[in-house]
Amino acid sequence: MKISFGLPKLPKTGAIAAGVAEGGKLSPTAQEIDKLTQGAVKRAIKGSRFTGKKGQLLDLVAPAGLAAERVLLVGLGRPADLQDVDLENLGGAVVGRLATTGVKEAAIMVDVIEGFAAKPAQRAARYGFGALLAAYRFDKYRTKEKPDSKPSLAKVNVLLRGPAAAQKAFAEMEKVAEGVFLTRNLVSEPANVLFPKSLAAEARKLATLGVKLQVLGEKEMKRLGMGALLGVAQGSANEPQLLIMRWDGAARAKEKRPIAFVGKGVTFDSGGISIKPAANMEDMKWDMGGAGVVIGLMKALAGRKAKVNAVGICGLVENMPSGTAQRPGDIVTSMSGQTVEVINTDAEGRLVLADALWYVQEKFKPRAIVDLATLTGAIIVALGHEYAGLFSNDDTLAERIAAAGKAVGEPAWRMPLGDAYDKAIDSDAADMKNVGNRAGGSITAAQFLQRFVQKGTAWAHLDIAGVTWSTKAKSTVPKGGTGFGVRLLDRLVAEHYES
Repeated sequence: MKISFGLPKLPKTGAIAAGVAEGGKLSPTAQEIDKLTQGAVKRAIKGSRFTGKKGQLLDLVAPAGLAAERVLLVGLGRPADLQDVDLENLGGAVVGRLATTGVKEAAIMVDVIEGFAAKPAQRAARYGFGALLAAYRFDKYRTKEKPDSKPSLAKVNVLLRGPAAAQKAFAEMEKVAEGVFLTRNLVSEPANVLFPKSLAAEARKLATLGVKLQVLGEKEMKRLGMGALLGVAQGSANEPQLLIMRWDGAARAKEKRPIAFVGKGVTFDSGGISIKPAANMEDMKWDMGGAGVVIGLMKALAGRKAKVNAVGICGLVENMPSGTAQRPGDIVTSMSGQTVEVINTDAEGRLVLADALWYVQEKFKPRAIVDLATLTGAIIVALGHEYAGLFSNDDTLAERIAAAGKAVGEPAWRMPLGDAYDKAIDSDAADMKNVGNRAGGSITAAQFLQRFVQKGTAWAHLDIAGVTWSTKAKSTVPKGGTGFGVRLLDRLVAEHYES
């Protein structure tokens, strides 16, 4: 999808998207179209339930008096209430409605309307950003798709006075979108294509943007004592990898300590010896969603030249049952020296993260750590598919993450931590076991991770099991891999960690 910005002139082809505020108040462009079509706009509104509420859409096909093929009225709601994410959703809604209608181009008209908090250039950039996010498709394996099923819409022109300012604001957003798309692509790939080495190879491409990369193999991880991560990988023919990415963009020397992001990268999770039921096991191709977000985030930060030092660490493994696989009852020694009794081999992500978390602290001494993982089904029971679960040992970090998530439409709900939950993972045979009882499963998983966070380190854990994949399209998020977390963490960095 090509997004461009130009001067406000009604196009002679394609579709025109014009705003209507709550109560049916026409924007200047909508008024102009109504005049040219001899009142067709007002008649269409009168003959429908369209009132201009936020997100409402009303189509006028081939209106007489216009050269354009159709007009799409877009409900703005109360302009004073519209936040950035609302503007993005409106841009995405335009693409969603017009994508397969046959029109090849659409013009989104950005009028000067009283009440908007955002300036026209910023509004225009957000419309363009939302339109771009909505246009994503993962279709590389569709070889016989019918032409009528493919999107016809190839270009969105956002038109306003002063387009240069909008183009400049959009340029940075476009880099974030590229990070989101990389994450969606990685999450969508099947496990026969994406396994630890091939996922690391995809990440290596970020070197062209200035990201410094290192990949540790099985031998290097053995020397480091990563028994928790390696225990998960030992049942697979695919060698595990530890992916290390660095973006050194801080402007001031005093900010050399990086912020760190750690991702669970289980490229396929069969459950191991504690094998999962066959139904829906194919979904476990996206159990590397946390790693996908970290890789996409590093692309976004490097792409927009963020003034921050950031480290991304991803533990990449495949969890398979075989004659060499880890068994329930095995005891492994983590890089931290702590021992873990493996009660359930399907609680493998926390073992991978345990060593990755310890490594990033020992190697980089970060000023804060955020880890992301499709860690537990329990978080879906608790929060459904609307919120990520947020756990943290630091109130300031937790509040920043929650605020960033709200701002970009990727909400996170803070969950509790506490000694009573922590006791549930005490083991009679080792320092801890990798699961507690059924009660509070996402919390005891977070408690497990917290045991690998060193004293004084600000840490947050995002359980993204419920939000990494979607079976229903939203305004800026098509069905499939969502890329949830890239925009959230980019916003977190931009607001609090850039110099």
